[in-house]
Amino acid sequence: MKKLAGSLTIAILAGVITLGSYKLFIEKEETTHIEAVTPIAAPAFVQASYNPNNAAAEGIDFTVAAEKTLNGVVHVKNMQEYVRPRNMMEAMRGTGERGQGIVGAGSGVIISADGYIVTNNHVIAGATEVEVVLNDNRKFKAEIVGRAEQADIALLKVESDRDFPYITFGDSDAAKVGEWVLAVGNPFNLTSTVTAGIISAKARDINEYDMNNQSFIQTDAAINPGNSGGALVNTKGELIGINTAITSKTGSYVGYAFAVPSNNTRKIVNDLLEYGSVQKGILGVQGGPVTPRLNKEYDLGTTEGFYVAGVELESGAQKAGIQKGDVIKMIDNIKISKFSDLTGYVNTKQPDDIVNVSVLRNNREITLPVKLFKSPTYELSKLGVEVKNATDADLKRFGADQGVVISRLINPDLRRASYQQLVGAIIAEIDQTKVSNVDDVSEVMKTRDPNEPISIVVIINGERNRFIFED
Repeated sequence: MKKLAGSLTIAILAGVITLGSYKLFIEKEETTHIEAVTPIAAPAFVQASYNPNNAAAEGIDFTVAAEKTLNGVVHVKNMQEYVRPRNMMEAMRGTGERGQGIVGAGSGVIISADGYIVTNNHVIAGATEVEVVLNDNRKFKAEIVGRAEQADIALLKVESDRDFPYITFGDSDAAKVGEWVLAVGNPFNLTSTVTAGIISAKARDINEYDMNNQSFIQTDAAINPGNSGGALVNTKGELIGINTAITSKTGSYVGYAFAVPSNNTRKIVNDLLEYGSVQKGILGVQGGPVTPRLNKEYDLGTTEGFYVAGVELESGAQKAGIQKGDVIKMIDNIKISKFSDLTGYVNTKQPDDIVNVSVLRNNREITLPVKLFKSPTYELSKLGVEVKNATDADLKRFGADQGVVISRLINPDLRRASYQQLVGAIIAEIDQTKVSNVDDVSEVMKTRDPNEPISIVVIINGERNRFIFED
């Protein structure tokens, strides 16, 4: 764990959130404990056509979906090396007998006939070897193709001389609240388990300290440890989500579970295969959900939507004409009621994609085409933060001549409320070297001794604050 030395006396404005970075104008809600569920062309991934069904009214037989998906879900085993000391001396030296064993297990979904598998990143975290067991008991060693840690998605590949059974992608945007779904996975190492439920909600943001503002499908289908990385499918057997987390005090099912939507998953997979990393399209707006206070203060004329508190300089939003005070009501055909609606849809898009943004301005709704852009970022893992280039507005707001912006906290230990004031702050120096952009940060980090403590200068309201991070 990184230790923050020195006293933190920063007062940050109740600030702004940049899409893909941090929140503002969000009313406090009761915190729910969220737990990960584990211990989840390139090939032509099939996009299935979608036709929602009402199981109760039409008497849909769940066996159809189960039969189509059971063979497409696999058991994923996380194999890691270990050292077992045989005496006190070896224990003190950290030496001993070396071996390999299973330290965790979960599920995975085969998404192509040639053996690409999607699972949760936390299922394979730290693995030196990944073993995959199919429903017919065939075993394969899997290659880790790529990871998207922020979205908790990983892509694996297995090889065989014959085609694999796979599950086709459905359209998660078209899925409806109240629709019947099945969760397919391997809870408690019980292979090939199917449970049924409904979609309880969409575009859920389950972690108030998650600066990525993930957008999840919520379901009441029974999901337990071992289901992580498994399939959430509709009654036609189409993949609409990758089961990821449950909310529970015990770590087991209590009626609330969450899945990464299939549209987001498919985009991540394509990015990993084509670019090796996730390509984020940024809208370039700052703000938060419309609240009763905002509606009354600014006479917005609506109780739902995303209030634009600011627009990034040179962003697609600014060039398209989106203004401070606008309320985003819809993007393409997706209704925007809250921040996770916005991020959930934009995260399915690429940089340079054009989206049609409908905004409410002076009680008139107008639609503007916005070209998404890519914002360069750099992860300072020792500090547990991610930084991005500062705009002129960022520098002016904090009274800085140069620097980079802390866009999000990547270390879970820093995501407590006491550290949230770091988000949006300007880092002006690293180890007594001035930095003006992420390239400067990268150069400083390449040349410094990684074993030494790192010092940074943070500027807030014109005041310089120095912090030291050490192991």
